[in-house]
Amino acid sequence: MVLNIKMNKFNAERVEMPVTITTRVEDELAKVIDEVAKREGMDRSTVIRRFLLKAVKDWLIERSLEDYQQGKVTLWEAATRCDLSLWEIINEVKKREIHVPYTLEELKADLKGS
Repeated sequence: MVLNIKMNKFNAERVEMPVTITTRVEDELAKVIDEVAKREGMDRSTVIRRFLLKAVKDWLIERSLEDYQQGKVTLWEAATRCDLSLWEIINEVKKREIHVPYTLEELKADLKGS
């Protein structure tokens, strides 16, 4: 039985491999991947899966925060999309210096309690 890492809400767990993806990369990238694998004591496939998992998660956070900034989703919805807690997504907002889509009119209304 072949075991592999499967993305399950971005948590790695050992399960049967559902899909094989094949791609070509430049020689330099392959060398870097091999260096990382050697340094970390992993095989090339594990390194690639971890890099891909991180890249997909980062992409999802970036897109969700863009939607948040444009007022398309709430911060809670962005967190849910990314399988993050509210505090984790708030940290991402701070780290990426995202501006809150909050108008002066909304602030005045909040201060008035309406």
